[in-house]
Amino acid sequence: MHWRERAECLRVDPDLFFPISNSGLTLLQIDKAKAVCGRCPVVEQCLDWAVRTGQADGIWGGLTEGERRALRQGGTTSAPGPTSPS
Repeated sequence: MHWRERAECLRVDPDLFFPISNSGLTLLQIDKAKAVCGRCPVVEQCLDWAVRTGQADGIWGGLTEGERRALRQGGTTSAPGPTSPS
């Protein structure tokens, strides 16, 4: 079974993971998406894939585009720890 088939996000509207900004009510959307990632059994594989393939948009592996960019600049691809649901 491929890691994507075990992803928690398969049970959620995909639009949740593609916020249109980084402010206002969108911050709640980002928190909700990260909460899904926080309970996902394959969050590390997701983050690794997103960083390796240069995913520029959306939340992957529990990180936003800006957080992944900072991670790439730091040279590590470890996933964040679980987040508590909002």
